[in-house]
Amino acid sequence: MAIKDKVSSFGKFLSGMVMPNIGAFIAWGFLTALFIETGWLPNEQFASITGPMLSYLIPVLIAAQGGFLTGGDRGRIVGAIAVIGCIAGAPDTTMLMGAMVMGPFAGWVIKMFDKLMEGKTPAGFEMLIDNFSVGIIGMLLAMLGYVLVGPVMTAILAVLMGGVTILVQYGLMPLLAIFIEPAKVLFLNNALNHGIFTPIGIAQAEETGRSIMYMLEANPGPGLGVLLAYCFFCKDAKTRQSAPGAVIIHFFGGIHEIYFPYVLMNPKVIVAPIVGNMCAIAWFSFTGTGLTSAASPGSIIAFLSMTPPEFLITNIIGVAIAAGVSFVIAVPLVRSMAAADLDAASEQMREMKGTSEAAVISDTQGGKIVFACDAGMGSSAMGATRFRNRIKAERPDLTVEHSSVDTVPADAAIVVCQRVLSERARKSAPTAQIVTIDNFLDDPALDALYKALTELASAHGLKGDAVAAPALKEEPAKDKPAPVLSVTADDIQVGCASLPREDAIRASGELLVEKGCVDTDYIDAMVERDKLTSVYMGMGVAIPHGTNEAKDAVRRTGVVLQQYPEGVDFDGEKAYLLFGIAGKGNEHLEVLAAVCKAIEDEAVLEKMKTTDDVDWIVSVLNQAK
Repeated sequence: MAIKDKVSSFGKFLSGMVMPNIGAFIAWGFLTALFIETGWLPNEQFASITGPMLSYLIPVLIAAQGGFLTGGDRGRIVGAIAVIGCIAGAPDTTMLMGAMVMGPFAGWVIKMFDKLMEGKTPAGFEMLIDNFSVGIIGMLLAMLGYVLVGPVMTAILAVLMGGVTILVQYGLMPLLAIFIEPAKVLFLNNALNHGIFTPIGIAQAEETGRSIMYMLEANPGPGLGVLLAYCFFCKDAKTRQSAPGAVIIHFFGGIHEIYFPYVLMNPKVIVAPIVGNMCAIAWFSFTGTGLTSAASPGSIIAFLSMTPPEFLITNIIGVAIAAGVSFVIAVPLVRSMAAADLDAASEQMREMKGTSEAAVISDTQGGKIVFACDAGMGSSAMGATRFRNRIKAERPDLTVEHSSVDTVPADAAIVVCQRVLSERARKSAPTAQIVTIDNFLDDPALDALYKALTELASAHGLKGDAVAAPALKEEPAKDKPAPVLSVTADDIQVGCASLPREDAIRASGELLVEKGCVDTDYIDAMVERDKLTSVYMGMGVAIPHGTNEAKDAVRRTGVVLQQYPEGVDFDGEKAYLLFGIAGKGNEHLEVLAAVCKAIEDEAVLEKMKTTDDVDWIVSVLNQAK
């Protein structure tokens, strides 16, 4: 794994502990901003809540989440117990960094203990051993935290705070922007923000009620300046028209990733947010301002919500300085661009982000990977089948399944889904690693996931027959009759004239109706399914199929194929083969498995896109069953 990917993985792991608990930071931030002596509404009683929240609640939450990431539910409990020792051992230090160390370590310890005891627990003593092991290990780790981890983390934080003091003393804080802005574009912002800036910020805010560290990465001004330059001065009409929408999403929504493609299409533009942020940090340092808590996401709304009342105008000026300087520098760079290719830059960003997201951050040995789509029927089933076949030789210990995005199994370690479904996937599987993709067959994130999993296999000695596969079957066939699938020449149309996307999907449905596989209602359901999430699979293949609610319109299992030599446009991607499918019950799974097997050979797939030999296609599909 490349160094960048390792750093990104580490950042994601840190983020995985902090982000689920951002609400606690916000609660503490609001209490601080409102009720401390210099707050908006000073109140001594309510202000007294902030101390216990910062000293106990937030570290325990982070440690528990870290323990869960490495050791599951038992790790969560041990992590929470262990960090109390760190807190007691360093009562004058907010033990955020201690929690980020002790929580994952405690989860790993209990996991190793459970592996050691596997198969050795006497019958009838399971509950006794489970409970006592958590209590005893938690106690020992709390003692270790008191004696060692708490004091060490205090020393490390003191060194970091000393470094910040030196930077402030010598006016060097603005130089941090040289590292922050490129790191953001490379998706390393979480490693900086939640791994370094937030712990220091909390320590500062505990003493003074605010910290400049919260402002370094979250300031929306630098990105705003870049986007405004594209709004008014980009020569490419498509890019110029897209920029205003990006401004709203970035500035008010706090999604900074929206401006990354605009930098990637012209890398020289990175100078603009760097200098803009440098000027803003210089202003913030000069005025002594700060935020009361982390502004996440980095929108102007969150940024100002965490601003102490006496610094409201100061911080608005700082954001304006960042935006203005960034805009002035970006304008000539944007105007001098010979050509702008936002689509190519967006694709580059997707590949980078996909690679970053697919870098596995936890131990996946014996784990479950779930491909999820809206209904759990077509796209995800085919994606799971193809990835299962690809990974099974290197990682026989893994289970690869598919499901609806709303019913992901609780024990899923990794969930693979399309980007538009990512938030639903996070709600369905809050503890799983989410890998987002654009299509299920040839997305760069799938390549990165495969690479990361196989590298872990080499590291842990899991390759080949080292570990028996627990369940690598397509789907249990028990009590299910084999589907009747016999493709004939009548089911295939080659040399079709290119059609608009919806018309092509309807043509596929009409052929299924003609073959007696479905009722006419199924056609509208196929169009609706594509609107929910694209039926384009990648590699020039689309698989139109109906929604889950349209199952009653299926008369019998069947598949049809229409070949479009000039392609059908699916959001900029060309589909040359449209496999229309319908399945009774769960028989669509076997149909998808057969299609997936048929196109596994890329040479066969490429020939299928252009050949007029219908008999050959029939032979290939029938042999793949």
